[in-house]
Amino acid sequence: MRLLDIIAYRPPDRLLTAPRQQASRKRKDHSIMQDNNPFAQALDVANRADPYPLFALLRKTPVHREEDGSYVISSYAGIKSLLHDPRASSDDRPKPKHAKTGNLLRDYIINPFRDWMIDRHKALVFRDPPDHTRLRWLVANQFTAERISGMGGRVQAIIADLIGSMRGRNEIDLVADFAYPLPVNVICELLGVPAADHVRFRKWSSSLVGALEPEWLASEEERLKTMADYEALISYLGALIREKKKRPDGGILSDLAAFKDKKHGKMGGFDLIATAVLLLIAGHETTVNLIANGMLTLLRHPEWLERLRQDRTLAPRIVDEIVRFDPPLQFRARIALAEIEIAGVAIPKGARLVLLFAAANRDPDRFAFPDRFDPDRQDNQHFGFGGGPHFCIGAPLARLEAEAALVALVNRLDGLRLLEDPPPYRRTASLRGPEHLMLGISGIKEGEGWESSRMRERQIAPAAALGSQS
Repeated sequence: MRLLDIIAYRPPDRLLTAPRQQASRKRKDHSIMQDNNPFAQALDVANRADPYPLFALLRKTPVHREEDGSYVISSYAGIKSLLHDPRASSDDRPKPKHAKTGNLLRDYIINPFRDWMIDRHKALVFRDPPDHTRLRWLVANQFTAERISGMGGRVQAIIADLIGSMRGRNEIDLVADFAYPLPVNVICELLGVPAADHVRFRKWSSSLVGALEPEWLASEEERLKTMADYEALISYLGALIREKKKRPDGGILSDLAAFKDKKHGKMGGFDLIATAVLLLIAGHETTVNLIANGMLTLLRHPEWLERLRQDRTLAPRIVDEIVRFDPPLQFRARIALAEIEIAGVAIPKGARLVLLFAAANRDPDRFAFPDRFDPDRQDNQHFGFGGGPHFCIGAPLARLEAEAALVALVNRLDGLRLLEDPPPYRRTASLRGPEHLMLGISGIKEGEGWESSRMRERQIAPAAALGSQS
């Protein structure tokens, strides 16, 4: 039996079945919200609409030790140093673990081996050099400037279809009607994933995004549930990749499976599946929030909405400032591989580091009038797309989609107005954005195609070159 067959094999439940334990257990409250400090309060969904005053409090203690032993870094200087520090490891995931099934073969042979393989072949965002360097280069080779700019026409067509479907309505949910379907369709086309399957992978995606939350680490129940959803997603994508190998279609997954480089070799099957999971989820989850946060910000700053309506070439600057001002990704974690000193605080080896990008993006030591939404600001080197070797590889695509989306929305939707402010937010604190964004409209204007001004004015930098930013 081949290795891949062993990994995929699931014995029948009757085989070597052990008696199931039915002992009832009291659920423990593992919530870290009990700690009454600014970061704990920011994680509370009650403060999801505006965590920024809490982040300002955190910056007064730029290295804040939490009760669980983790350290929250909130200053621009501190985060910048850690993003380029090899002692700050991106491998912050706990060891994978499947739930017990009562099947001895599955519980003590097959699933432990699957756990080991999943841990060994994590997505590149959770890998350190040299593995990260190699995998990122192979992925970046597919996310070329030509490929991304070539999607401009399809992005415009999808936008036109979505706005056209709003005709005859006087209110819309921007998230459900536009901000979600746009990036899902775009990333599916790029990867070669059937867009109609989004109903299947949306549940899995939401579950895996929840694994970025600090409270997820403390809940074994949630981790086991996430593992089941991850298994379902890798099973789906594994079958899709096998089909791509037989019948290449020119999509990123198909090309990535076939590509071999003289220096970096070829991406193995397990790494390819983990990469597919990352690209599918990251390729739409953050962009949904970026578009929704962007529209909300423009409606709260009508002078900039009107300026964009009058001058489409402002779109790149406006989107860049949105990513600083209200980033879709608020924080990420690292693990200290050795003692690290930040702002006079010695962080011990093994400690968990929380890099609070959203707080650093409003650090007054780095940005003038940081709480002001100002697309005219200069030297806007923020952490909205991360930084260092892990700078977001999909940033050019996200910018393209957000620029085209906001220009089309402000120009084609008449009578745009917020119906609920603040809107209800998603529960997740790391990937932060409205769950719904209800808008009133009075009509739909006819629109003309718009090519992103970023694309017209200059060629997008290759994704491989973006790792040096910040």
